[in-house]
Amino acid sequence: MKFLRLFLPLLLCCVFIACSDDDKPNTPAEETEIEKITDKLGNISGIEDFTSAFKSITPTLNISEEKLTVLAAKNSTSGKKATTDGYTTQVLKRHIIKGTYDLTAFTTDTLKLESIGNDALFVTKSNNQVLVNGIALTSTTPSKAGDSYIYVITDTVPTATKQPESTTLPANLRDGITILSDDSLAFVLFAPKKERVHLIGDFNEWTVSDTYKMKKDGDRFWIKIGGLEKGKEYVCQYLIDNTIKIADPYASKISDPSNDNAIPDAIYPNLIKYPTGKTTEIAMVVNTAPASYSWKVSNFSIDNPDNMVIYEILIRDFTKQGSIKAVEEKIDYLKTLGVNAIELMPFNEFEGNNSWGYNPSFYFAADKAYGTSNDYKSFIDVCHSNGIAVIMDMVLNHSYGQSPMVRMYKDANGNPTADNPWYNQRSNFANPDAQWGCDFNHESEYTKAFVDSVCSYWMKEYKVDGFRFDFTKGFSNTPYPATGNNSWGSPYDADRIKNLERIYNEMKKRKSDVILICEHLSDNDEETKLAELGIKLWGNLNYNFNEATMGWGAEAGEYGPKGDVSWGSYLERGWKKPNLVAYMESHDEERIMFKNKAYGKTSGGYDVKDLTTGLKRTEAAAVILMSFPGPKMIWQFGELGYDEELNNDRLGKKPPHWEYYDVPARKNLYDVFAKMNKLRNSNTAFSASDYTIDTKNQYKQILLKGAGGYVCAIANLDVVEATATVNFGKTGNWEDYFSGDKLSLSATTQSIKLQPGEYRLYMSK
Repeated sequence: MKFLRLFLPLLLCCVFIACSDDDKPNTPAEETEIEKITDKLGNISGIEDFTSAFKSITPTLNISEEKLTVLAAKNSTSGKKATTDGYTTQVLKRHIIKGTYDLTAFTTDTLKLESIGNDALFVTKSNNQVLVNGIALTSTTPSKAGDSYIYVITDTVPTATKQPESTTLPANLRDGITILSDDSLAFVLFAPKKERVHLIGDFNEWTVSDTYKMKKDGDRFWIKIGGLEKGKEYVCQYLIDNTIKIADPYASKISDPSNDNAIPDAIYPNLIKYPTGKTTEIAMVVNTAPASYSWKVSNFSIDNPDNMVIYEILIRDFTKQGSIKAVEEKIDYLKTLGVNAIELMPFNEFEGNNSWGYNPSFYFAADKAYGTSNDYKSFIDVCHSNGIAVIMDMVLNHSYGQSPMVRMYKDANGNPTADNPWYNQRSNFANPDAQWGCDFNHESEYTKAFVDSVCSYWMKEYKVDGFRFDFTKGFSNTPYPATGNNSWGSPYDADRIKNLERIYNEMKKRKSDVILICEHLSDNDEETKLAELGIKLWGNLNYNFNEATMGWGAEAGEYGPKGDVSWGSYLERGWKKPNLVAYMESHDEERIMFKNKAYGKTSGGYDVKDLTTGLKRTEAAAVILMSFPGPKMIWQFGELGYDEELNNDRLGKKPPHWEYYDVPARKNLYDVFAKMNKLRNSNTAFSASDYTIDTKNQYKQILLKGAGGYVCAIANLDVVEATATVNFGKTGNWEDYFSGDKLSLSATTQSIKLQPGEYRLYMSK
């Protein structure tokens, strides 16, 4: 085998693509110094040995003052890194490629070589130079037919040995990317304890140079660049200490090498391609003149947020298209349903394209899997035009490994290190069911500033009306036990209350009528305090309502009858403000109608498992739920009795069943929700603070005492007929809202018989 002789004294590194771990190229009679080095290193078996051997022979290259990046290793050391006395070894696999390729005759089209280990090597050509995974190819040495070696020998990688220039950060620049003019941008990265940062990207051919070395001001690195084309997108990254490549944590758009290719053009047209072969890891997309959006509704406030009806949506599963544009097309359906607030499950960039969104990675970028930035803005604008608020589900308890703030400070296992400015080294919840990803440290001043920036950005840039915060029990550093009643966030945690109060107050400084909903689900004393502050709390009634609809509600449970839904009343909890968002279903719970059909009770000829019967009972439950004063929430398609099982593949895609609307029994359920929502929006009794409930047993009743009239809701969720004394609170004439039946009362109470699943909504005349 013949080697190409090289005489460049500063050539330093090689990537081996070999037939097997034991094979190596034949040695010619005469070898250059660089050939002796590559030959010797080809036999090294481990990362430690490799580093030692490399150090022993690098003096012959006369570059001892330079930090060297060496690419080479065995399969067994793939993915490891080691730094010894200034020499950094970054390990790649030793690949096995079938076939022989003449790379010297390579064209400008990208060639993708698949190794036996399923690793991809991308061969490209730039400025008449062949690149393998972005590394300049200067020598190839084919072996016997059917196999090949490829040696990649590059010039010294510039690593800026001198410290970056210390210069005061201009007052007009903030963390992230700032547009300075039609042809210039500024970049600011907060990176404590890092030595140097370079900006690499399309505008400098992804090269590391002093020209794009960022200036340093304390813990921040910054740079201004010019000569950019107006309106053109550029992909770029920060290279930190010559080892870590990240996109800016404040980036409004990212380029993902693993997931962007799977996004259909119909959802995100003309999505910029990731610069494969030039870099690795997620990058950011920047533009001096990004496409603007002209808002039709510049200011919006929801009417009576204390009594709003929220509709929770997972964009992925709400329509066949799985896009935010397709959701926008359903606004008329939701408006007719009487919804006046939509809560979108997380739509800032999360890991992958197929997710519930609770694995966030970039907090300022709208996820491209659902559409463009302007698609989201158009959706919000249309909602506001129709009197509908938009609430953004936000995950500020944790992030995962793609987050640049995690990647900047992590150990060998991917966990945050002690010097990470934003994250705890471990979750303070010993309960493994309450631990996800990397845990935000809400006591950190850096986390506080970041959280405030995130909320401010979405309220200002996208005009969202508020947020639903996921798992707010994690918003403190108080440790919690692994077992027992307290394992999910009790006892009372004053630090957690303080952190949430601070966040809420900062949000109100930016938008005085902002809506904040917390998924707290903690002990009542803590939720009572949050409710007093004006924060709204998720109120999960799924278990109790479903026990009632299935017909098992009269059975004894841990705290009383299983079907007791009294906790749907904020007064029952001892709250002074109606800040309880009660619901029968959310994304987390098994579907009401699935369990009705699977586990419903039977009595004589009455069978809850029957579709029509189960839907009728869900109507009765809906009347009771929607009669409780305070905000309410409906999970998508709950109004049509969605009955696909959740937990057969909990996080997996679920089909949208828009055809359910054409099934009479399902349409009846929709109509009941719509009528109840219409009443809630028009009748002040549903906002009454003076009301009584009797909802522990299967015969349930709620009496609302409004200034303009009384409303009495009753429902029999037993599987046999039942009679109860109903408290109407006043005498006079009443009418059932659904049937039109009249009732004249000479006393404030009346004995009323209801068939199983029957309900009535009496209104005083």
